[in-house]
Amino acid sequence: MSEEEEEFIYTVLSQDDYDKAVGQLRLAIGGILSVFNIYGMGVHIGDVQNEIVKLAEDYGQRIRGELDKPISLEYIRRNK
Repeated sequence: MSEEEEEFIYTVLSQDDYDKAVGQLRLAIGGILSVFNIYGMGVHIGDVQNEIVKLAEDYGQRIRGELDKPISLEYIRRNK
């Protein structure tokens, strides 16, 4: 196997490790978005967190070989 081929090998996480990584991402995003509590917009943080995590998952799947996987926002996916 050449160096270029080795460069594109990805480890598949167990479901527990994947869930932990997504949970850590969600907490980090929540921390970043917590500033919106100051402006009375905290009620929207959960929805925004979910959308960002979904985009991150779509991106991860795309770069790991699911070339037909769209990277799109929920409201765009719903209106197709």
